[in-house]
Amino acid sequence: MSSSSSSSSASPSSPLFIAALIALWYSSNIGVLLLNKLLLSNYGFRFPIFLTMCHMSACALLSYFSVAFLKVFPLQQIRSRSQLLRIATLGVVFCASVVGGNISLRYLPVSFNQAVGATTPFFTAVFAYLVTFKREAWVTYAALVPVVTGVMIASGGEPSFHLYGFIMCISATAARAFKSVLQGILLSSEGEKLNSMNLLLYMSPIAVLVLLPATLLMEPDVLEVTLSLGMKHRFMWLLLCINSVAAYLANLSNFLVTKHTSALTLQVLGNAKGAVAVVISILLFKNPVTFIGIGGYTMTVMGVIAYGEAKRRLK
Repeated sequence: MSSSSSSSSASPSSPLFIAALIALWYSSNIGVLLLNKLLLSNYGFRFPIFLTMCHMSACALLSYFSVAFLKVFPLQQIRSRSQLLRIATLGVVFCASVVGGNISLRYLPVSFNQAVGATTPFFTAVFAYLVTFKREAWVTYAALVPVVTGVMIASGGEPSFHLYGFIMCISATAARAFKSVLQGILLSSEGEKLNSMNLLLYMSPIAVLVLLPATLLMEPDVLEVTLSLGMKHRFMWLLLCINSVAAYLANLSNFLVTKHTSALTLQVLGNAKGAVAVVISILLFKNPVTFIGIGGYTMTVMGVIAYGEAKRRLK
């Protein structure tokens, strides 16, 4: 009796298993964000492109290991050269979004970075209309008004506002939204659909090939400075490795949570995750915040929730 109950508690559909997946998703996502900020700001590791390359290298190696040895997800084959070209295009856009986000963390606190990142649905709706001419109901667009307004209010009330960091953060958010729209277009046929982990498996090596020359060109002293910082801060290399592994775990747990729950559950959890990340970052980095900034971020999150609810009801 006890053995059967213990086996059921460990089954993929059990509440305990799902709770463990959600905990992994939260900890890996928030962990990557906080470690990026720690490395890029507190440790003087001023190489966001190289940091992104480390993330993509870990994703490439661990994705292959997960498929070839652990069988965490089944391998989907690339069926044509045109499909590979489409994946490469997505990889370049994905690189731009991650690099832009990492650059912004050098100049902006995590709390404000998350506030700007919450506007992703706004950019997704804009690109969906511009690229595919897809229109949403007016109620859906109305829900996006507080999303943008909240960020404008948060920007005015942000004590650590930095224009370049803000531009890079907006650019990263827009690139992330553009990637999701492109993914829906480029891999829309049944024969070419890839789940998120297979897409990551193929995109990661392409991203490394793009980021390597960019690192050598734009961050030529990366090895020299990194070795020097590694001698000065004994835990920096460990943090860099943990950060890179966490970047893969964030993608893997995202896929598994969606698989064992639903996309709607992931959306709700994502809204809460942003708020948790903001609170933890403020406690950890002690960056100053204002009531205006908190109010603006709260308005943005409420707008995102309203947008998601409007889309769900109109489906």
